[in-house]
Amino acid sequence: MSTLTHSPDQAAREAAEQAAAVRAAARPRTTLTWAQIRRALPDSFRKLRPRDQVRNPVMLIVWVGAALTTALAIAEPFLGGPQASGGTPVPWPFTATIAVWLWLTVLFANLAESIAEGRGKAQANSLRQTRTRTIAHRVTDYDATADPAAGHATLEEVASSELRLGDVVVISAGEPVPGDGDIVWGIASVDESAITGESAPVVREAGGDRSAVTGGTRILSDRVVVQITSKPGETFVDRMIALVEGAARQRTPNEIALNILLAALSIVFVTVTLTLGPIASFAAAPVSITVLVALLVCLIPTTIGALLSAIGIAGMDRLVQRNVLAMSGRAVEAAGDVTTLLLDKTGTITYGNRRASAFVRMGGVDETEFARAAARSSLADPTPEGTSIVDFARMEGVQLDADPAAVIVPFTAQTRMSGLDFPDGSQLRKGAGSAVAAWLEACGEPIPDGAAAELRAVVERISQSGGTPLVVAEKRADGTARLLGVIHLKDVVKEGLTDRFRELRAMGIRTVMVTGDNPLTAAAIAHEAGVDDFLAEATPEDKLAYIRAEQEGGRLVAMTGDGTNDAPALAQADVGVAMNTGTSAAKEAGNMVDLDSDPTKLIDIVAIGKQLLITRGALTTFSIANDVAKYFAIIPALFMGAFPGLAVLNIMGLHSPASAVLSAVIFNAIVIVFLVPLALRGVRYRPATAAQLLGRNLAIYGLGGIITPFIGIGLIDLLVRLIPGF
Repeated sequence: MSTLTHSPDQAAREAAEQAAAVRAAARPRTTLTWAQIRRALPDSFRKLRPRDQVRNPVMLIVWVGAALTTALAIAEPFLGGPQASGGTPVPWPFTATIAVWLWLTVLFANLAESIAEGRGKAQANSLRQTRTRTIAHRVTDYDATADPAAGHATLEEVASSELRLGDVVVISAGEPVPGDGDIVWGIASVDESAITGESAPVVREAGGDRSAVTGGTRILSDRVVVQITSKPGETFVDRMIALVEGAARQRTPNEIALNILLAALSIVFVTVTLTLGPIASFAAAPVSITVLVALLVCLIPTTIGALLSAIGIAGMDRLVQRNVLAMSGRAVEAAGDVTTLLLDKTGTITYGNRRASAFVRMGGVDETEFARAAARSSLADPTPEGTSIVDFARMEGVQLDADPAAVIVPFTAQTRMSGLDFPDGSQLRKGAGSAVAAWLEACGEPIPDGAAAELRAVVERISQSGGTPLVVAEKRADGTARLLGVIHLKDVVKEGLTDRFRELRAMGIRTVMVTGDNPLTAAAIAHEAGVDDFLAEATPEDKLAYIRAEQEGGRLVAMTGDGTNDAPALAQADVGVAMNTGTSAAKEAGNMVDLDSDPTKLIDIVAIGKQLLITRGALTTFSIANDVAKYFAIIPALFMGAFPGLAVLNIMGLHSPASAVLSAVIFNAIVIVFLVPLALRGVRYRPATAAQLLGRNLAIYGLGGIITPFIGIGLIDLLVRLIPGF
């Protein structure tokens, strides 16, 4: 077996270098630099191969035209010079110059795509640094009922590349995680800076929604047992590298539909151009093949055809810059069309650290007795809420003693309760009011009417104040059960969320808060946060049913999640954003992974998706308007020799048919270069209705697309006419 050792100092240096590289690659890049162009140029020339051009029907036509004019330029010295229009001869360099600019048009389109892909490759290179070859301590006789970290198992040293799906490894403090997996035993602090770029460590533990660890990260404290959940070469980092490089990127439905539209427009203009030749000959104004090719290239939507792929790649890159990994371009597009947004209350709308603020005992229960019971039910609760209950009880002077023989009953989404079972048969339960009431009834001790009315009043008062009530009950050793009281937990809504929800409402997006709280609590928090609706006491089945109902109504749904119980809803949602801190099941089900595990980032994802669609629409509008303007700029100059009446339409005063054609071809090429930064950066998105966005597109990009060619072709013509023969 191969071995590889690192000193602690060397490992620390490597981790720091990896984190710095990832942070550098993740910085927003909104400008186009010469360094990016130089790196992209070699790939741009490689993409001139026909097999690469076939994927883009518009640029394939330009490529064929460039090849044809190149052949004509080589043959013309032997066959005689070309004619621009109406039998007017032009100098030999005309065809050669047209050929050069047609090749440059294809090259500029390749350059736009290569620059966009280059950004992803830079991110991929930084991620590759996390894939260090390490030694793993694999458990050879793993027994799920035993504790392999306690020295009762046989360990063998193997290279991380030898680990297989299902293997179990023991990782101690200071050691790197050899592969993707789930913690099956233990709790530890983990340094994930090599993946996320964030230096603050995070806590990972077995048995919850924060059990997943990623290969390349490092255990900082304690000792954990991890079960490998990925095959060699198929780790999370491997998938990230393939995706950000573009190797696994597939064209999205919107992109495919737009390609079909562009291909259809190109076919129309091919037909127009082919019929133009016979018409011109019949009118005694013959037009050469070179001119027809140039005219065709100027009329088809080359601008958007050249930039379409770059726009899609740049959209995914903008997500990567924000530490969000989109598993497909389809997910980015869908984010732009989302109409319903599901957000968890805890950690998304609120800070997630609800604190105990009061113990409200029921009639007949001693105050100290209830406080002690509430604290004991939370001793094994590692959540911030559970810790706050214990701390509050101690502040009230309650003395606590843990019972090591007690059996912990963990909280589940189905029971909505947690607690302790003691050896003498007594039990403590803490949870949602309806769940605890059902438990008491199952114990044969339903809440009396008087106590039920008192409980409803307390719960309603706490809920209406925006707090969260947790009901505590006990079952004694003799089998009798009783209600003890209510714990008042306070939620704190994050600052600025109300304004952000207002922006989403302006986008036409309906926000829905999802919570396990009772309806009264949910309503209070929803009102304070400013969301449009809420789903209270939500189980996994409730979330799934809600999403399906929205989709059946023709709406696109986005949601966040981190637990295994969120996996069905994440898979069903059109945009499912899984937290990197979550379980492997959640990350597999979602079509995006947030490496920072910040659920509020879903709002940014929607904005980026809309920006992608708006950018595509804006440049499509510009391209089509551009082509219409070029048509009216070139045709009069071409035929005014045979039809002098067309001279009145030559408003730019183009010098000659040859200069008009060449100027249009040059403009058609260089406008792609000027629009590359816009395609990569994206059109700035402002919340607005569809009608407002359409009006803005037409006013800026439609009108701009008509005016710009007249100005650009006119200026280029002034320069072209200085060339002898033109």
